[in-house]
This record gives sequence, structure tokens and C-alpha cells, in this order.
Amino acid sequence: MKDYVKTVSAHRQALHLIPELSFHEYKTTAYIRNTLKQLNIDYLTPLETATIVYLKGNSGKTIGFRADIDALPIEEETSSPFTSTHSGAMHACGHDGHTSILLTFAELCKTQQDQGLLKHNVLLIFQPSEESNAGANALIKAFPFSDYNLEAIFALHLGPDTDEGVILTKEGPLMASATEYRINIKGRSAHVAEKETGANALGSLSHIANQIAQIQQYHLNGLNQNVIHIGKMTAGEAINTVASTGYLEGTIRTYDPKDLEIIKQKIDAVVKSSDLIFKTSTTLTVAEGYPPVINTSSLLELVEKSVESAGLRFKVKEHPYLYGEDFSFYDTVAKTNFAFLGIRNEELGYTSGLHTSTFNFDEKVLINGVTYFQEILNNLGE
Repeated sequence: MKDYVKTVSAHRQALHLIPELSFHEYKTTAYIRNTLKQLNIDYLTPLETATIVYLKGNSGKTIGFRADIDALPIEEETSSPFTSTHSGAMHACGHDGHTSILLTFAELCKTQQDQGLLKHNVLLIFQPSEESNAGANALIKAFPFSDYNLEAIFALHLGPDTDEGVILTKEGPLMASATEYRINIKGRSAHVAEKETGANALGSLSHIANQIAQIQQYHLNGLNQNVIHIGKMTAGEAINTVASTGYLEGTIRTYDPKDLEIIKQKIDAVVKSSDLIFKTSTTLTVAEGYPPVINTSSLLELVEKSVESAGLRFKVKEHPYLYGEDFSFYDTVAKTNFAFLGIRNEELGYTSGLHTSTFNFDEKVLINGVTYFQEILNNLGE
């Protein structure tokens, strides 16, 4: 039998060398498609950098498995022998691992299909642009998922806070919605000696930032977990002038769509009140965000059984993460489960968090993801 540990490791090392940013995953996509061609696996190309494989099995049931393929604008600092060759880009979120798992699983499924042993139909989704621009949403709009009558879609994400050999998940909310907002303030410059003739964009910016910080305390249920974060502020031109411009940007994380609507309404009200006070003209832009990841409760039993039959440890996360993830869009297509594959190994020094320049892991652990996906097929009823 083929050594799939070596296969998944080789894929990961090759992909780690060529990280590419969202919707620009050209070399990555070429690697995926060339690998599939070598395996004699047909594929579909609904987007320039999206690749989908359908393999017919021995039942009428179809199961989806998704991997995201993009990287982050981070300069790598791991001193790995296969460090990124693309300056300013790095697989700092483990998407090279996700893609390697799915490519290896594709080979395993194809072998089973050729032998007449593939238990169910599989739909393998190599998705671009998870880190920005909601690649999942774009793919759902471009590809006829409804034609495949999917039973469910599963995905894994590498988890550096979870030990090797563990798969971590939960029913219901697992990850938060992620919504970005940006505030541009236009004031009127004046010399500090005649400050009353200006429109102070810096004063407006300070007011807005202060009031945004009060939204959670005064306008939302204290039992609900929300984050209204300000990540960047700029204002002003000179030490002795009234600021004529100001800018603020941040992100909102929440699990309740009603809370998100309240937050957006209150930020809008704050902006309008600030214009009245400071005589400024302000524009609020709220980007279409990622919905929260809500795992389908009815899939948890199958997930637990599959984790255990894969020889791994199943762990339920007590509280959801505040990370955002565009896998959330797939629940408009089918039942979904998102889980974390443990990669933490303190003995080997693999402890760096996601989105850091030193993020790394032992790629041999990726075989656990391949085995878990296989056990989902094995444990799904006829």
C-alpha cells in the first residue's frame, strides 16, 4: 500500500514554497490541477483559481470536503528548509496543509473508485480567497452545488492550540462573524490660533472612537460575546493646525446576527452625532462580512465516531472562537461541520499561533486529516 504520509508531506512542502494571496493563487492552482491530471482525476474550474473534483461512488449520497488554498501577506521567519520563495507572502494559516490533505484524500478516493470500493460520491472543493473577499461566497455563486444533492460538507483547519492527535469541534456556533468597517472624516483646516473657524476631524475621530467603545456596554446583551475592535486611526497634518481629515477602521466579531445589526446601527448613529458636534462630513462603510460558522448539530455524532475510528481523540470546544471563516457560507448549500486538526507539539517547538511569521508544524500530522476524511465516508450510512 502506498505511503500516504510521504505523499501528504511532499505536497505540503511543495505548496509552502509558493504561497499566494487571495484570488491570485495561480501557481498553487497549477500545482493542484497538475497533480490531479497525473492521478487521472477530472476536475471542474468554476473560478480562475477554484478547482472542484467529483468522484462517483457506490451509493446515491454525495459528501463534500473543502480546503482553502490562499496565503497571507506575511514575511516568513521559520528558517524552514522549504521557506516561502515569494517575498512578503507566507502560508501562515496552514492552508498549504489543508490543500495537501485534500489532494492526498483525492488520490485515496480515486484508488478506491478504480477498485470499485468508493463507498459514496465525493465532491472535493479547492477554494480560493478565504483570507479576504469571501472566496466561498464567490464559489457558491459560480458553481451549481444544488445539482449534487449534498448530504453535508466537511472542512478541517489546523489548530496550533490543540495537541497533535486531537480533533476539536462543537455543535452550533464555532466561529464568529467577521465584518469590517471604515470611517472617513472630512473636516476643515484652520490655524490653531483660529481653531473655531475649522472643523476638527481629530476631535470627531476621538469622539467616534470613544463612543464605539461604549456600544457593547450600553446597547448589547451583556451575556452575548461580541468584539467591536478599532485597529487603526489616523488624523491631522501639522502640530499647529486643526485636523482636516481623519480615518478609522476596525472589525466586528459576533455570533448573533441581531447583535451585528444593532452594532452597525449604533456606529452609524455615532458618526452622525459626531458630524453635528464637530461640523465634519463623515462616511461610514461597512463591508459585507463573513457570517458565523454554525456547525449542524446532527453531524456531531458522525464526526465523533469518525474521529475515534481514525484513531484520534475527539474534543468538544467549550466556547466558540472569535476568528472569522468563510466556510460559514456553505451552510446555504448543505449541512456543515468545521473542525480543528491539532498540530501543537511543544517538544518539537511547534507552538506559534495562526497568522504569525513563525507558524509551522510537523507535516506528518496531516495524515490524521486524510484518515479522518476517509472515516467520514466509512461511517456514513447507506
